Amino acid sequence: MGKIRLLDESTIQMIAAGEIIERPASVVKELVENSLDANSTNITVEIANGGKDYIRVTDDGDGLLDEDIDLAFKRHSTSKIYKADDLYNILSFGFRGEALASISTVSRLEVLTKTKNSVSGTQVFVEEGSIIQKKPIGCPKGTTMIVRDLFYNVPVRKKFLKSDKTEANHIDDILYKLALGNSHISFKYIKDNTVVFKTSRNHISSNIYTLLGKDLYNNLLKIEHITDRFKISGYVSNNTFYRGNRKHQYLYVNKRYVNNKDISNLIENKYKSLIPINRYPIFILFIDIDPSLIDVNIHPTKQEVKFMNHQEILDALDSTLSRILTKNLYIQKVAFSHQQPKDQKDSLPHLYEENAINKDHNNSNLYNLPRIDRKINKENTIIEDHSLKGFLAFDNENIEFEEKELVKEEVAYEDKDNIKDDRFLQNVKIIGVLFSTYILMEDLTSSKLLIMDQHAAHERIMYEKYKREYEAENVAIQTLLTPEVIELTSTELEFVIENIDLLKNLGFIVEEFGQKSIVIRGVPILFGKPQVKTFFLELIDSLKSNINSSYEIKIDKIMKIACTNAIKSGDKITDLEIQSLIAQLKNSKNPYTCPHGRPTVIEISKKDIEKEFKRIM
Repeated sequence: MGKIRLLDESTIQMIAAGEIIERPASVVKELVENSLDANSTNITVEIANGGKDYIRVTDDGDGLLDEDIDLAFKRHSTSKIYKADDLYNILSFGFRGEALASISTVSRLEVLTKTKNSVSGTQVFVEEGSIIQKKPIGCPKGTTMIVRDLFYNVPVRKKFLKSDKTEANHIDDILYKLALGNSHISFKYIKDNTVVFKTSRNHISSNIYTLLGKDLYNNLLKIEHITDRFKISGYVSNNTFYRGNRKHQYLYVNKRYVNNKDISNLIENKYKSLIPINRYPIFILFIDIDPSLIDVNIHPTKQEVKFMNHQEILDALDSTLSRILTKNLYIQKVAFSHQQPKDQKDSLPHLYEENAINKDHNNSNLYNLPRIDRKINKENTIIEDHSLKGFLAFDNENIEFEEKELVKEEVAYEDKDNIKDDRFLQNVKIIGVLFSTYILMEDLTSSKLLIMDQHAAHERIMYEKYKREYEAENVAIQTLLTPEVIELTSTELEFVIENIDLLKNLGFIVEEFGQKSIVIRGVPILFGKPQVKTFFLELIDSLKSNINSSYEIKIDKIMKIACTNAIKSGDKITDLEIQSLIAQLKNSKNPYTCPHGRPTVIEISKKDIEKEFKRIM
């Protein structure tokens, strides 16, 4: 007798249910999405004990017709599609006809439902996928689904559920995503008899304030890009507000929450030099697109989509972010501990992300990107070494060039209602240097103490100078008196040879030297006298690790590596060098952060200082 057997229907249903319903959060997601597809305007979700024992989802949607109830709990029965071609024009959240069948297979399910034109409603009890009782009942229009004893008949699955708190957290996450993405619906969420949140049918900005809190809301920038094929809209955080993880990154395609690595990576790369390393921007992004241009049927949870016009969307998002972020760069403000705002009761666990300056400081918008009005002409000078005098020489080399570039950028991006402030570092008095690292200045215009990190500021200046030279295909090169021979593996050697033109554009003169070696005969002047071998190997590793990234991203990473030759913390610099540093920083395209995202300047207001000395209360 053969070993292969056909599974019985009960086992088949149990296996299928296990794929769809992983935990209580899966139940909540499927039921709420059904409510959304039923044209509901109000949805209430109630859970107890992390959803293990009790889940109730109530809506005021279309309800179920009596003749549809018997089919609703059978696998692959749905009102969303009727034929295969419908898969390419999906606007509903559900379409596979598996959710109710799966939920009813692994729980005790009670349903109360009534349509608009029905005289009475219907109450149904379902267990293990079969209706065990059905009767008329008085109830309002819409549907209520009550799920009890989840996985009561699958003890192994129930055993592997986490604590009530953990399972409830997963439900929290699902509901925040659904509520944010559907601002036209009023959501109410009750957990263990406590109202967690309630949204109104309002603009998305109102939901952001309610769900994510005041601090985050006040640090968002609106974005929008409209074409005849799609629309991109939503909000991104400014450069002073970020998180230590990707938890607050929300992407919706036709109101469906999805994951898309290409879009997430593009957004994060836009912030690489604006926020600190290992910190992540916040975004709530909506893409509205013709459903025939996307495929949502590629993942069991429908959280991944494919775009037919993928690159077109990425390009549009890239240009939109560049425009918005260029116009909205802010200096970081320090506030003392007793001035912290109280937590918002209606927000998620506190969203304020402390940064590297002070655990007690707060963020505030001060200046927009400054306009450049001064013009300075100096003859070109070549740096021979990494002394501070050399630093001064290249400082003066290109101020006129930099100013012209900034003015061009500004004209391209400027809006009439967002005029850029040109006060940044324009009227300051140098007070001194603290710890041979921090330059102290008094802002005579706004009565503030400004503190500049000399290393971060010099990194920004060097980064922008190198980037300008590269984009102009005019990187100044110094010939090494003693060429550097570097032995490589065969893979590394092949990689270098393939990218020899790129390396030349970056300012490196490289030639083959034997079977496993190269010789470096020239490096960018801007680098001074770096440890050529160490730097070049790191550069190769950076290129290789980003080989699948866009060309621009690879170049950007290399330029950040190049900044390791900047003035260090503890280096003593003269008054003239300090003045040069300030002059160049204020003329930078982004003077507020170093290429790695750390702030170059922070501020403390006179008012805050006087409060600390109890001069004012």
